[in-house]
Amino acid sequence: MKTTLAIVLAAVVAGGLAGAIIGFVLNDNGPAASAAPSASLALARSGSSSAAETSEQIYKTDAPAVVVIADTQTQEIPATFFTPASKQKVRALGSGFVIDRRGDILTNDHVVQGATAIRVGFNGGASYPATVVGADPSTDLAVVRVHAPASVLHPLTFADSNRIQVGDQVFAIGNPFGLDGTMTAGIVSSIGRDILAPNGLSIPSAIQTDAPINHGNSGGPLLDRFGRVVGVNSQIEGGTVDANVGVGFAISSDTAKSVAGQLIASGHPEHAWLGVQAETIDPSAAKVVRDLPSHGVVVARVVKGSPAAKAGLKPATSQVTVNGVGVLVGGDAIVALNGKRVSSTTQLADALAQLEPGDKVTLELVRQGSRRSVEITLGNVPEQQ
Repeated sequence: MKTTLAIVLAAVVAGGLAGAIIGFVLNDNGPAASAAPSASLALARSGSSSAAETSEQIYKTDAPAVVVIADTQTQEIPATFFTPASKQKVRALGSGFVIDRRGDILTNDHVVQGATAIRVGFNGGASYPATVVGADPSTDLAVVRVHAPASVLHPLTFADSNRIQVGDQVFAIGNPFGLDGTMTAGIVSSIGRDILAPNGLSIPSAIQTDAPINHGNSGGPLLDRFGRVVGVNSQIEGGTVDANVGVGFAISSDTAKSVAGQLIASGHPEHAWLGVQAETIDPSAAKVVRDLPSHGVVVARVVKGSPAAKAGLKPATSQVTVNGVGVLVGGDAIVALNGKRVSSTTQLADALAQLEPGDKVTLELVRQGSRRSVEITLGNVPEQQ
């Protein structure tokens, strides 16, 4: 089953950005690299390690760090039978939060992608111009630097997202539908979700929450019961309505810290890249399709010039139908990476998430019933994916 996720940016003129589709197809790897975050990022919250705070305390302490990001974006208007394709400038609103005293604001890439005339609004109504320090479409994260007095900069602190558990209480602060300073509450509904970045790559280890998140919450913080950031609110389950249905997703704080540190240091992050699209093998289909392995992922596409292409990986050449479902055949199937079994696209993405550009990996492949191993040197995700 395919799930529709809507990117939660509020566009004042033209509505939200188009949703993304996440399903059987996974576009290579889009995790955060393992470089250490900038030393300027606040990584601990003093006095809050042992006692939870009330929602009132959290809002009083953290809300001043959450900002409104307003900018102008150019959107493509597709051609219709009556009109040619065109471009339209729209005013867009999103959220963000202060992460250091230099004025660095963490937000979503889709909030500032292609933006001009960025302004950051603070609690109390004051707004200041800002510039993009760096953006990462592969994790949908960006850092902008606001030119504001130190008196309005109150950095939030990060928690270790690996320590959160399903059922933990969480809070979201942001600007849904332009309603600045809105706080909502809920729980962690699930962890370890894979969501899709704007450039089509997979973002692993996302947090699912039922805390109400709507258009305009993009880039705002998801906070734990100690008021620390555990995630960056980014997407909502689309369903049949374009608003919150109790299923929202936040990019984990561990990913956010790593990427923010790299963006501040160099303006761009690095992500290990294999260069394939893949589809999980259905074990029931493997029982009836000749030469299809019992587990693994079938290569659906190999990106030209990618590490996978250089290693000679071949995509599927045809499709057969099993119980009404299309099954790719004729190309390579990845069944193991570095000796560890691969059973799904999610498992492959999570394994690649632990690696860096330049790492050498051994893939075990099956093509038309024949098994072989190849060594591949992983690349870095290209700017134009």
